[in-house]
Amino acid sequence: MSKQRPAAIALAVSLCLLTAACGGSSDDSSAKKSDQASADGAKSGYPVTLDNCGTTEKFTKAPSRVVVMNGASVAEVSTLLALGLGDRIVANQQTYGRSEVPGRADAIKKLPTGNIKLNDAYDVPREAMLGLRPDLVLSTTSYGFDEKNGFATRDQLKQAGTNSYVSPQGCDQNTSKMTIADSYRLMRDMGKIFNVGDRAEKLIAASEKNIAAVSDKVKNKKKPKVMVLFSHMAMGGNDFSSVVAKGIYNDILAKAGAINAFESASKTSFADLSKEKVAATDVDALVVIGYNDPNPAAYAKKLLKEFPQWSAAKKNTYVVLSDSMYLGPSNDLAVQKIARTLHPDAF
Repeated sequence: MSKQRPAAIALAVSLCLLTAACGGSSDDSSAKKSDQASADGAKSGYPVTLDNCGTTEKFTKAPSRVVVMNGASVAEVSTLLALGLGDRIVANQQTYGRSEVPGRADAIKKLPTGNIKLNDAYDVPREAMLGLRPDLVLSTTSYGFDEKNGFATRDQLKQAGTNSYVSPQGCDQNTSKMTIADSYRLMRDMGKIFNVGDRAEKLIAASEKNIAAVSDKVKNKKKPKVMVLFSHMAMGGNDFSSVVAKGIYNDILAKAGAINAFESASKTSFADLSKEKVAATDVDALVVIGYNDPNPAAYAKKLLKEFPQWSAAKKNTYVVLSDSMYLGPSNDLAVQKIARTLHPDAF
């Protein structure tokens, strides 16, 4: 239950006591209806207003036609599924092909896609978006609402009666400051929008408890230097352009008792590194994120063979993950898996 609901109900009652409508006069039937509507709204948890990236979004009821944009993420679709809201999705473009949560990858695969032709950015173009008649569009960053990219803007969606939402740290398309707390914020925001705040708080509390338990076990351990990267993905011109430098990944590593070996390699989320730079850095362990890669473990083994001088190669230490290493509802699973691999004696 939302913490605001009892206060809202109390306010509605107190307002009622100050009006003639509460006296039962037959001349005030419209006032009675107004009071009843206010009470019903308080009970339902609506309206809900969010300030999202400088845009005010007001929800008068739970969305029932949701479009989830790609954004090279599964944060939004996984959060909706974790909250039991998969039936609200009319078109989903997100998938990692794998998941640490049993059944989630299959559940995502079964979601409708809207049967639309994606644009050059591998996402939903403006006309197709408006044709889907959504009442809520979710995007990982503001990129998904940029007219220059061929997308429907937030103003255009609002004119069509559609709410929109950009996930935490996505307003300026710079996710380098993202932390696990942003996963919780996304969960809470969806809880408010869909009036399932109690479910959201239970999931957040369980995640916090799991992470705290792991962190307590490894807090006094030596912190290995970890290389985090996406398998078979190019984001720049060098051999290693998908190496993580900053963002939620580092928060997850810290909770698991580790540090990012390449944190200082870039001021943004990803570093574009040469093979020589990678070879000159001592790496104690690999974390390979499989984005639609059927065999990321093979990629990890290939890297360990390519850089035999690494401590990671000498001890064959690597972890393969997918959606839990990114913004979303399952960061505790990434913390646990990394910690158990790097500090097996603590468990």
